[in-house]
Amino acid sequence: MSSSSIAQAVAIPRRQLFAYGALGLPLAMAALPVYVHVPRLYAEAADMRLSLLGALLLAARLLDAAIDPLLGGWSDRAASRQRLILLALPCLALGMLALLQPPASGAPWWLLASMLLTYFGFSLASVAYQAWGAELGRDAGERTRLTASREGFGLLGVVLAATLPGLLSPDLARGLSGFAQLFPLLLFALAAWTLAGSPPSAARTPASGSLFGDLRGVLEDRAFRRLLAVFVVNGIAAALPATLVLFYVADVLQAEAWSGAFLALYFVSGVAFLPLWVILARRVGRVPGWIASMLVAVVSFAWAWGLGAGDVWPFAVVCLLSGAALGADLTLPAALVADLAEHRGGVARAVGKSARAGAYFGWWNLVAKLNLALAAGLSLPLLDLVGYQPGVVGTSGGLAAIYCLLPLVFKTTAAVLAWRWRKILEVVS
Repeated sequence: MSSSSIAQAVAIPRRQLFAYGALGLPLAMAALPVYVHVPRLYAEAADMRLSLLGALLLAARLLDAAIDPLLGGWSDRAASRQRLILLALPCLALGMLALLQPPASGAPWWLLASMLLTYFGFSLASVAYQAWGAELGRDAGERTRLTASREGFGLLGVVLAATLPGLLSPDLARGLSGFAQLFPLLLFALAAWTLAGSPPSAARTPASGSLFGDLRGVLEDRAFRRLLAVFVVNGIAAALPATLVLFYVADVLQAEAWSGAFLALYFVSGVAFLPLWVILARRVGRVPGWIASMLVAVVSFAWAWGLGAGDVWPFAVVCLLSGAALGADLTLPAALVADLAEHRGGVARAVGKSARAGAYFGWWNLVAKLNLALAAGLSLPLLDLVGYQPGVVGTSGGLAAIYCLLPLVFKTTAAVLAWRWRKILEVVS
């Protein structure tokens, strides 16, 4: 579908767009404490050894990433994706309640069990929710708007998750405990809004046949492989500064007290600029719009390279620009996957076969999670190699290079690949 066709899309009412996107808020809220707060919580409140804690977290996260394609295949075979969401939500709610309230004894087993329950509920809900959104959109324009609504609510959820524990209590353990008790109420309230108020679903035929054959078949899709490649390179570029930003703010800018404000500005900018990326995508296409966002990020990293101690306001500009690019990163590639899945699904239905949107998003989510692991696995050893030591004066030069220049290289590479493959990626856009 051409960009002119996107512009002619029949609009979904805003109330239905907002209803579909609402579930994205609690799902995003769940992700941040699990990745950011749980390690410190169990190290301090449960007094777990760091080596054991690290091993359990690594094992659970690898298993979580590995099962996403399987959950996607299950979603394709379910009579209703909404029913899978209803199955997943109690698991997520119970998992979060347990995970963020560690016991005085038996913490390792408690951590592992509650983390697996949380990951199962989160991953199943996310994959089914994304695949459902791909099917709700009747054309490329609608799928872009639905994705933007979901990711916009998700960014608001991240901001809320970052601030709510501290507002509830200055003590980390108490703040997270209060967060865990409020989370199920918010989760079920917004899920009810999503399930009751979203656009009506078209009839679908559940997938049949070999699960692994379907998963393999999705990877045989040439356009999807190209899109995954760009997503990996671009995703590492985005995950690298996310991994290193607190080090950079503390030791390069020497402005640790501003860390929270910088993060808030970054995510709020992502929300604020989402409508502009949707408009740009409607006018020039999703791939050119995505490339434009990569170039904005490149400018922001180049600007950050020249900063030093005390450059608080110049770095606020970096957060504003890179946050704006984040909105496009979350919306446009996911919309391309949705469009690709539905295009392939339409071809499949024409010959009597079923769609595989769940399998597409299962692989997509696996790669998104691996991007975070790859960024940490690449950046932290490099910091050690260049002699950086947190808090030690005179060792931050290498940190600045890795924080600024490495993402710049990856973003530029992703933009070149996306431009080179734009005709393949835009077959259905």
